[in-house]
Amino acid sequence: MKIGVLKETFPGEARVALTPASALQQQKLGHECFVEAGAGVAAQFSDADFIAAGVTVCATAGELIGAVDVIAKVRPPTDEEVDQLGKGQTLISFFYPAQNEALLERAKGRSATVIAMDMVPRISRAQKMDALSSMANIAGYRAVIEAGNNFGRFFTGQITAAGKVPPAKVLIIGGGVAGLAAVGTSTSLGAITYAFDVRPEVAEQVESMGAEFVFLDFEEEQQDGAATGGYASVSSPEFREAQLKKFREIAPEMDIVISTALIPGRDAPKLWLEDMVASMKAGSVVVDLAAERGGNCDLTVMDEKVVSPNGVTIIGYTDFPSRMGAQSSELYSTNIRHMMADLTPEKDGVVNHNMEDDVIRGATITHEGKITFPPPPPKVAAIAAKPKASVPELTPEEKRAEEVAAFKAQTKNQVTLLAVGGALLLGVGLVAPASFMQHFIVFVLSVFIGFQVIWGVAHSLHTPLMAVTNAISSIIILGALMQIGSGSMLVIILAALSVFMAGINIFGGFLVTRRMLAMFQKS
Repeated sequence: MKIGVLKETFPGEARVALTPASALQQQKLGHECFVEAGAGVAAQFSDADFIAAGVTVCATAGELIGAVDVIAKVRPPTDEEVDQLGKGQTLISFFYPAQNEALLERAKGRSATVIAMDMVPRISRAQKMDALSSMANIAGYRAVIEAGNNFGRFFTGQITAAGKVPPAKVLIIGGGVAGLAAVGTSTSLGAITYAFDVRPEVAEQVESMGAEFVFLDFEEEQQDGAATGGYASVSSPEFREAQLKKFREIAPEMDIVISTALIPGRDAPKLWLEDMVASMKAGSVVVDLAAERGGNCDLTVMDEKVVSPNGVTIIGYTDFPSRMGAQSSELYSTNIRHMMADLTPEKDGVVNHNMEDDVIRGATITHEGKITFPPPPPKVAAIAAKPKASVPELTPEEKRAEEVAAFKAQTKNQVTLLAVGGALLLGVGLVAPASFMQHFIVFVLSVFIGFQVIWGVAHSLHTPLMAVTNAISSIIILGALMQIGSGSMLVIILAALSVFMAGINIFGGFLVTRRMLAMFQKS
């Protein structure tokens, strides 16, 4: 099968759907690769680089389209590009079919198969093809870099001979892929980072990256992310008011705000209002990643950088992935390569467009002269957390009754265990000699006391398992020290070996703990 990649004609677009490295991988699947002349120049891939990777360079788009079976690009195709498609050809690109109905009809009229990379279902198996997440990851990273470029101070705090420099305070609105990428970049640069999302389950991810999650004193049951393709759902008016109130409280403290909030198929919600911008300090920066859909900030102007009357810079660029053309092209071409791997299961260069496959069916929007958008729900749904059952709050009397019942049950179990143990001990005593029973009773009591001591150890810097093993080793050392004074040389040697080996276990545990903690410390 012949795969061709067109040069992007959208103004300012620097990405390309094929890199020399991904071309080598496509060839391993049995495909022959073509590229339009100059397609990779903006992403720092020359025609010579492609030729060295075994790619055929075509002089014009028309020549390439006429020579290949599969066409790959980044941006949605133009009317002219769609009109050049032949029957049976396959186009792979971002397409946004819900917003491009006329273009969708045009592609159907050409009897071409169109695979929209923005329609790849968000299920585990399809993560390697999730081009939206790949680009959102880059956009989140680049948003922090753009903010730093327009922010006149350090991100990290410093203490110098000239004085103390406080760290910047950064607020990330939205905890999706772009938001988490921005959180990671901001914390790595040393800023005090805050993050907000309408999904409270995001808090754990945010805090694990070293940022502080902004909680609202408001409870609202949110629709599960699995039902919304991993995106946040629409909030109630009451929740929105609580959200805006919280933003107004913290706005004067923030130096940088990066907003990433978007809901598919809707205009961007207004979250950072004009009065919030007015309350920010001069020199602060707002980066609005939702600018293409109207923006989360009242003052956002698409594809422009504006300065508010009080000196706050609002950035509304929509080409963040293109500002890192080489990196974006590498990730996007990898997404395309994985899509082609699914389309070529036998790795023999023959495309098998299996419409029974959840991923292929979900991304296919036209096939064999028919519009197949929107797709049916995937047969394998995303794994969602089981909703918590609402538990009515107990009264003090009911709580007391529960505690008493639990104490009685525990006492009953302990009495039963002691009765069974006593019966077994008595049974052994009936048949065993008195000298044996003396040592046996000491052994049983030692086991009981040792059990209580070991399981009473509280673990702080250790894992529970390491805490228990260290406690056992400590008891072994105590027992060995008591035997070192024995008159038998064999007993002394065995006791010394016990102390040595148990000591290795204890000190080795602390050493491993120290190395594990060092992994999470900034150098």
